[in-house]
Amino acid sequence: MAFECNPGMLMVSAYPSFASRLTQTVIATALFSSVVWMTTADAGPLSIALPGARAFPESITSARDGTLFIGRLGDGGIIRANPRTGKASLFVAPGASGSRSITGVFADEASKTLWACSNDLSALGGPSGGRDRGSALKGFDLRTSAPKLSVPLPGPNAFCNDIAVDARGAVYVTDSAAPNVLRLPARASAFEVFASNPQFLPPKAGSAGLDGIAFGGDGNLYVTTYAAGSLFRIEVDHGRAGRVTKLLGAPLTLPDGLRSLGRRRFLLVEGAGTLDRVEIEGDGFKAAPIRGGFRTPTSVTRVGSTAWVSEGQVSFFFDRSRKGQSPALPFRIYAVPLSKGETQ
Repeated sequence: MAFECNPGMLMVSAYPSFASRLTQTVIATALFSSVVWMTTADAGPLSIALPGARAFPESITSARDGTLFIGRLGDGGIIRANPRTGKASLFVAPGASGSRSITGVFADEASKTLWACSNDLSALGGPSGGRDRGSALKGFDLRTSAPKLSVPLPGPNAFCNDIAVDARGAVYVTDSAAPNVLRLPARASAFEVFASNPQFLPPKAGSAGLDGIAFGGDGNLYVTTYAAGSLFRIEVDHGRAGRVTKLLGAPLTLPDGLRSLGRRRFLLVEGAGTLDRVEIEGDGFKAAPIRGGFRTPTSVTRVGSTAWVSEGQVSFFFDRSRKGQSPALPFRIYAVPLSKGETQ
């Protein structure tokens, strides 16, 4: 996401200018009903329509039982969806706990918490009902949606983007407006800077920095930078950040949501339209496309042998030159069957 940081406020302007030139290939999936069904042995919806004419889904996560949760950038609030029936309904109401636009979401089974990043994007047409004026991490009960916690990010221009949780229950978020990965220790009420590095800064003013975040099976933390198209490893030793390594590999185009597959393998969406499988090899990585043709995918989560991808179409939200244009409705999340090799 691209934004301009002005004194005392965060003004999100537009997705990077090249976002308007993103691949707009239409997925060859029928859009005549709210749910399109698979015809394989793993019968279930191939896509699920999301409520909200301005949903602009920005992130997706899943609980252990497969329940999906999707954060809405435009309408605010969080949708809960059943991957077996295709039913989708509002779970966290817009404005709950003072929330605004919802970016990253993460289902934390251990603490029974649905974590969510909230940012005030009302200047771009985001929800204005919440009381918050900045950026905050919200915690909601994973079963009932009741508010549990609200912790503001430090600094007037912070932008909470995405979320990861470690084995001790500490919550980590990427701040796209600063070169910082922040940590909220379990039972703490304020963030601390876990890792900071100038390489995390966006390549130019007004573009986006840190974005996706996930722990690898090796115990280290991995992050993406959106505009720069980079992937980094932050070594973790007994809960402390160590060396930061920019991993070498083919250029990524707007890398966004990142989810672990175990060991040193991940699922990654690129804003240019693909879902990838990423494998870390030493100080490098290889990204292999699994599926293409998405309209600005924003995140991914895995449920068994299926990857669910949120199609954000967010250039219609961030790019001021597209304000008079309409995204394809309804907004959808898509199921992508994974082969055995793609899940290992």
